[in-house]
Amino acid sequence: MALTTIDPTCALVVIDLQKGIVSARAGARVTDAVERSAHLADEFRRHGLPVVLVNVTGRAPGRTDAVRSRETGRSGGGAERPSDWAELVDELGVRPGDHLITKRRRSAFHDTGLDTLLRDLGVTQVVLTGISTSSGVESTARSAADHGYHVVLATDAMVDPDPEAHRHSVERVFPKLGETATATEVVTMLEATR
Repeated sequence: MALTTIDPTCALVVIDLQKGIVSARAGARVTDAVERSAHLADEFRRHGLPVVLVNVTGRAPGRTDAVRSRETGRSGGGAERPSDWAELVDELGVRPGDHLITKRRRSAFHDTGLDTLLRDLGVTQVVLTGISTSSGVESTARSAADHGYHVVLATDAMVDPDPEAHRHSVERVFPKLGETATATEVVTMLEATR
């Protein structure tokens, strides 16, 4: 479903645009998602709306092929992460009024206090961007819908390492969870409602 409105108290939630993840997946699609997310963050700040920047420092403890190192067979791989791995990318231009959430699982709502923060701010709608579309973004979108928020997915401000997984989330999953829009459409709607 296309974007119909921006609620009076809408928050931008940016998922996992952090140095370790972004640098590991560098490319034009990642650069575009970062630039569009940064532009949305600037626009939300300009309109006095909450900006929530989420990073991840852990993984789900279950055994999956996705988290096993090919070299060691251990969860999480064998290499030590760089000290700045979880730092948000500079392009987001973190400001003092931004809200920072650190997650350890896929969803930004799981054991983080995000729901409490949003409710305390009076937020009724969230606009989601970030990386990876089919994992962190989709899990957060599902949780946001389950928590009763109006969900907007800025589909050109997100990216997945698997283009087919991205397409599936955007075309098949997201229309069931909320409204979809481009970053430009979100900004245009913000301008029209402010």
